Order: sequence, then structure tokens, then C-alpha cells
Amino acid sequence: MIKKEIMYFHEPGEENTETVMRLAKKRADELKIRNIIIASTRGNTALKAVEFFDPKEYNLIIVTHATGFREIGIQEFSEEIRQKLLDMGVKVLTCIHALSGVERALRKMLNTWGPVELIAQALRLFGEGAKVAVEITVMAADAGLIPVDQDVIAIAGTGKGADSAFVIKPAHSGNFFDLFVKEIICKPLKHF
Repeated sequence: MIKKEIMYFHEPGEENTETVMRLAKKRADELKIRNIIIASTRGNTALKAVEFFDPKEYNLIIVTHATGFREIGIQEFSEEIRQKLLDMGVKVLTCIHALSGVERALRKMLNTWGPVELIAQALRLFGEGAKVAVEITVMAADAGLIPVDQDVIAIAGTGKGADSAFVIKPAHSGNFFDLFVKEIICKPLKHF
């Protein structure tokens, strides 16, 4: 038996970002995990992450929204921040969302749910950050940015900032059910 602490935030949101980064770094160092995946829509969470995770010591991957996620043809992530991160040695991944993508178009057009979006909804039972953490881990694995035979820490949030962090055994989308959430480092008690 192993006893571990989990931090639960009273409210979701960006006010938890710094605490999430601190807790995730502490756990990464305890477990000697060097692959850190972070969701960032516009770039602010990514900039906070590099204050805690030096890209010379960690394989730091920032995962953005897909272009057109909110508005056709628009990329929400700041190009200036992207370049700054790339210059620091951080990887920035922009691609189709692993738990929606084309299925979202089918839902909108046909008013029906597909199995992938049902998986996403089930993961949201643990909070938006839990769903996003799983999703960005799969996206990073599929892009070849992380090994799938080493645990990672995935950090995500609800709306803006970060409020959730998990230790995850990654998998590619083609082997999605080999993925395993090993530890909850922190998450909010409330949803949206």
C-alpha cells in the first residue's frame, strides 16, 4: 500500500496555475519524470510553465488548440510566444484534437454523438482538466514528442490557466486503451 497526497482546489481556474506547476514539478522530480505536457490556448500557461520546468532539463511540450477550434482559420496561440518558446527549446504542438476532431463535425452536422466524443464526456466526469490531460498526452505521443514507455506528467485546466496535473502512462491513439492515469497530483473539486 502507498499513501499519497492529492491537492484539491475549491474552484477551477487560472488562479491555481502557479500551485499546479509547483506541485507537478515536485512530483516530476520525485519520480524522475522528464516528459512534461502542458495545455495552453493562448500561451500564458506555457510561459508560466517555463518558470518551473527548464527546457534544458525537461522535455517540455506545449499543446495548443487546433487552428480553427473556436473560429475558422484562426490560431489562438500567440505567434510571438510560440517563437519565444521554440527559441528556448520548448516543443509546441498544434494538431487535431485526439478526443474530438472530425467527430465534432459529425455531431454538429448530424446532431449525434460518436464514440470518441463519448469517451471525452466520460473523462469530464473527473473534470475538464482530466479530459484535456489525457487528450494532450495522446496528441504528444502520436506526434512522436514523448516515448510511450515512460511516464509523463500532463497539466491542463478549466477554461484558462492550469488546475489539474496527473502522472500518466502514455499511449498512441491507435492503442488508446493502453493509456493509464497513474496518479492525480491535483484537480478542482468543482466543475466549471
